[in-house]
Amino acid sequence: MEEIITGAEALMRALRDEGVKTIFGYPGGAIMPVYDALYDYTRGKKKAFDHILVRHEQAAAHAAQGYARVSGEVGVCLVTSGPGATNTLTGVADAMMDSTPIVVIAGQVGVAALGTDAFQEVDLVGVAQPISKWSYQIRHPEDIAWAVSRAFFIARSGRPGPVVLDFPKNAQVTTTKWQPKHVDFVRSYVPYPKVDEASVQQAAELINQAKRPLALVGQGVELGGAQAELLAFLEQGDIPAGRTMLGLSALPSDHPLNVGMLGMHGNLAPNVKEQKCDVLIAIGMRFSDRVTGRTDTYAKQAKIIHLDIDKSEINKNVHADVPVVGDCKETLPAITRLLRKGDHKVWRDSFIPLIEQEHERVVEPAIHPTEGPLLMGEVVNAVAEATKGEAVLVTDVGQNQMFACRYFKYRRHRSVVTSGGLGTMGFGLPASIGASFGTPDRTVCVFMGDGGLQMSIQELGTIMEQQTPVKIILLNNNYLGNVRQWQDMFFDRRKSFTRMLNPDYGQVCAAYGIAYRKVAERTDLAAAVDEMLSTKGPFMLECMIREEDNVLPMTPPGKSVDEMMLDIEI
Repeated sequence: MEEIITGAEALMRALRDEGVKTIFGYPGGAIMPVYDALYDYTRGKKKAFDHILVRHEQAAAHAAQGYARVSGEVGVCLVTSGPGATNTLTGVADAMMDSTPIVVIAGQVGVAALGTDAFQEVDLVGVAQPISKWSYQIRHPEDIAWAVSRAFFIARSGRPGPVVLDFPKNAQVTTTKWQPKHVDFVRSYVPYPKVDEASVQQAAELINQAKRPLALVGQGVELGGAQAELLAFLEQGDIPAGRTMLGLSALPSDHPLNVGMLGMHGNLAPNVKEQKCDVLIAIGMRFSDRVTGRTDTYAKQAKIIHLDIDKSEINKNVHADVPVVGDCKETLPAITRLLRKGDHKVWRDSFIPLIEQEHERVVEPAIHPTEGPLLMGEVVNAVAEATKGEAVLVTDVGQNQMFACRYFKYRRHRSVVTSGGLGTMGFGLPASIGASFGTPDRTVCVFMGDGGLQMSIQELGTIMEQQTPVKIILLNNNYLGNVRQWQDMFFDRRKSFTRMLNPDYGQVCAAYGIAYRKVAERTDLAAAVDEMLSTKGPFMLECMIREEDNVLPMTPPGKSVDEMMLDIEI
């Protein structure tokens, strides 16, 4: 006998069939029938989901991102129409830039009211289309199972990304015959391109002939679950590897072939050697402007091999001599099988003087200062040493992000959650909540500046309610630090509206029932970090940082990637 159910009930069943366990959301009028159905699915015999009530819809999207990034699953958020839906769009754009699989389900006014400027109506599909992999309006309840399955298939397959489902109220309340659907094919959508064997062979030949190869490791390795394949490839070819910010944990920090982070605030050695190598192998990265610097001078001496699952990235920013389109979990071993055992000791040893130069002039003064106020680098290093490379790093955006990514340590995969392409301030706190639910067995450390924290401070309420055990390290310099640094360097020290007046965060934490400690003295730092990590549940460690602490090295805008500044003269 066929079962007749409401569209709201059909959505619950479709999400359950996709294996959803956690939903981040915020209710409202146009999604109320769904929330009524959700009530039964969060308790009792029907229990299938944990619903996390955030305090702002943008936080729902960022929490879904954090969940997806550490778990490898699709993050889900549920919001109402109008402002509820538009509030998620920053998270959708962020997920699109950083290839994060999330599904946003938003309520909508009934179909009969569409186009009338009804209360809390907005053309969500039209607005979301340019910043999502797929956006679709479910107008009829019989389409729900198909639309949800299709959404999850598109979000998680190929190059992952966000999907937006617009769910008019009439489709939520009218009934339909329940029939599960499973979508694993979409016409004209080819998530896993067939690998061209000729390209694989050309790539292997170039690498075998190379005297100075260099690999650039991006997040695509993490997304494709190809960490083991990457190691086999690098070790067979004896190839040093730099990592993008989002690809940092694809390769253990202490691996001998790891030569550091790429980019504007990356490490000196890989940035300089990009301009010296003879073969450059880009793996699951998109040649962002923050990695390449000036593209007209970038790696002109090198033959470039570009491995990417997304054909549109090939030749978009940097010309590839040998493009290898496909899933790197497939393309890396295909190339590795054709490689001779490499021996590039002389080339690898040439990185050492640059590593030592940066360590002496930048790293050691940043992580082991002997006088003056606390520095961001030493705080990050203290937490990194205490967590021994096992923790998940979440960051907000700005100086806190650069210092954290530079000095944290990684031994496990999927350990970096940060807003890369869009650079969204306010990302860190909600993303850390999502990460805690995505990997509950791991310590989650979120580094934030005082500016980014105040953009999402309401999510302390979510942490309070859920007792989410995030460890919040607030690097407080009373400035919008990254902008202040640029103002000092390039705008004649005219600090235009970058100084911050901060609240008493101890009182804020007390109001939310969150453990808190403030540290300003270097001699107190180690004990404060130990207290934070040993405290069960959430904890905020506020560190009072030297106000004019600067991120170094730095490739100034408009300069070539190897024109890095190791100090700042103002």
